[in-house]
Amino acid sequence: MEPNDVLESAKAAAEQPDISHKRLNAAVAFTVAILATFMGICKVKDDNIVQAMQQAQADKLDHWAFYQARNVRQDVAEAALTQLELARAVQSPANTAGYDVAIAKYRTTVADQAKKKEELRLQALQDQVAYDALNFRDDQFDLSDALLAIAIALLAVTALTQLWALYWVALVPTVLGMVMGAAGLLGLGIHPNAIIQLLS
Repeated sequence: MEPNDVLESAKAAAEQPDISHKRLNAAVAFTVAILATFMGICKVKDDNIVQAMQQAQADKLDHWAFYQARNVRQDVAEAALTQLELARAVQSPANTAGYDVAIAKYRTTVADQAKKKEELRLQALQDQVAYDALNFRDDQFDLSDALLAIAIALLAVTALTQLWALYWVALVPTVLGMVMGAAGLLGLGIHPNAIIQLLS
């Protein structure tokens, strides 16, 4: 073997790991860039969902507060109605006309308050349904965020160690995180309840 051949073969052997490292670093950089972009998009959507959750919670509290106010009004009207009916019972027939008008008015008020109270109860229950649906999607984004953070940490270690095997391991939380983020963005029903309850 000639000296030039030995030098060329040594040079090729020295360059081979360098090419592999460059490819790994490029793969890591590309993956991190994709993850950062995806996380940014998910963050915007998640923030909007959190705002909608806060609004649904505020609406629910308002509706229950109005429900209680209607309940008090109904109780007061029923008490007044009872008093008027008792007072009318001891009046002479000539004096009952005014009682009849007041009794009719309070019966209408009681019925009106009961109807409005029921509407508020149904609205408050609907607010809770809306909140729960939004919370379902918020959980998806939270899990996506956690998985993608783990993936980025693994990718950072991959860049330091230059191990391709670690890069492939990092792709597991990468794919799972992107699936959960896509589920949140698209409103899909993917929701690992056991993991969510463990983290809640």
